[in-house]
Amino acid sequence: MKYAAKYGVSRASRKYNKSRSYIYFWQGRWDGSVESLTCQSRRPHSHPNQHTEAELKLIRDMRRRNPTLGMVELWHRLRQRGYTRRPESLFRVMRKLGLFPAEKSKNSYKPKPYEQMTYPGQRVQVDVKVVPLRCITDPELRLFQYTAIDEFTRLRFLAAYPEQSTYSSADFLKKLVKWYARRGIRVECVQTDNGFEFTNRFSNSKRDLPTLFEATARELGIRHKLIRPYTPRHNGKVERSHREDQKRFYSSHRFYSFADFEKQLSVHNRRSNNFPMRPLGWLSPSVFSVQYV
Repeated sequence: MKYAAKYGVSRASRKYNKSRSYIYFWQGRWDGSVESLTCQSRRPHSHPNQHTEAELKLIRDMRRRNPTLGMVELWHRLRQRGYTRRPESLFRVMRKLGLFPAEKSKNSYKPKPYEQMTYPGQRVQVDVKVVPLRCITDPELRLFQYTAIDEFTRLRFLAAYPEQSTYSSADFLKKLVKWYARRGIRVECVQTDNGFEFTNRFSNSKRDLPTLFEATARELGIRHKLIRPYTPRHNGKVERSHREDQKRFYSSHRFYSFADFEKQLSVHNRRSNNFPMRPLGWLSPSVFSVQYV
């Protein structure tokens, strides 16, 4: 504006790459102060179809006498007293007048800090992966991969089973204890989700009855820890390993029988334990576990 007042609108138009009509538009507003160039709202102050004061008073009085009444029922009662607007109009004006109850503030969930393990066998995560049907040539065959991973060393033990049950889980627990013991690791705690193959926590009729898996853990002197319901990230290490199994193993292999699956899974288990990992300083779980045993 100052440049246009000093040198003219044409030179200001060329210098600032703005049209002459644009500069004339702002010159009509400018009075020498920056405040005169602020954007001005064009919103109308009234509307011919807006709620009348009588209608607003009727809505306020009805809401004051019925503070917990639903909006549809409130609109129905207003209609009985001569209100002719639609429910959408009532909703907008009630929101504008602040007649809806304030929403209760929700307590934000703050996850507990992760407890780092300090030695091998302190806690082992256990879970089950269902083998994809496209990997099985026999349509009647069902296969399951039981997985155990030590949180400190990331050393994994995999076993094949034809069913997902508490009997398979108990048998797998016995095998994993022996497998880790041969490598000098004593398992102190196993952590699982709340599936029925591990616990009856959410059973209606057997809630107080321990499963065979829990009984076996008690016999072996192993503490059984359950994660928070519907929170698979608490078993994150075994869940992450299952995703890697899907990418490196199940996406490119086929199984013709249970014996074939068991043999191929054993090879994959050995290969995965010799794969370098970043959390271990680019050492493999097999090499890293030897340093602490």
